[in-house]
Amino acid sequence: MAKLGIKRIYEPAHPGDGCRVLVDRLWPRGLTREASAIDHWFKEIGPSNDLRTWFGHRPERWAEFSRRYRAELAAEVAAPLVRQLVVLARKGTLTLLYSARDEAHNQAVVLAKVIQAKLQ
Repeated sequence: MAKLGIKRIYEPAHPGDGCRVLVDRLWPRGLTREASAIDHWFKEIGPSNDLRTWFGHRPERWAEFSRRYRAELAAEVAAPLVRQLVVLARKGTLTLLYSARDEAHNQAVVLAKVIQAKLQ
C-alpha cells in the first residue's frame, strides 16, 4: 500500500521516509547534495519561477497559488513527472521534500493532494 508524506528537506532523513524526492525548482540554501539524502530531484515539477515569485509564500494568495500550480502540474512538462511520482508511491513509501519554512503553504502540499487523488 502506498504511503505518501511531505517533509522539509532540512529535517534529518529517516529510513521510514522511503523514496525521498526533492520537488523544489531551486536547490535548498546551505545544503550539500550529500547531506540532503535525496533519491531524486524533480526540479521541473516545482512551481514556475513566475508563479513562485508571484506567490512569495503569502498565505492570502494560497488558494490562487494552488489553482495555478495544479494547472502547471497538468501541463506537458510536469504531467509525466507527476505520473512518475504516482508510480513511486505505488511501490512503497514516498516522501516529497521541500525547503519552504511554511509547512502548510508550499508546493509539496498541493502536489501531495494531486498524487493522492491519482492513487485513489
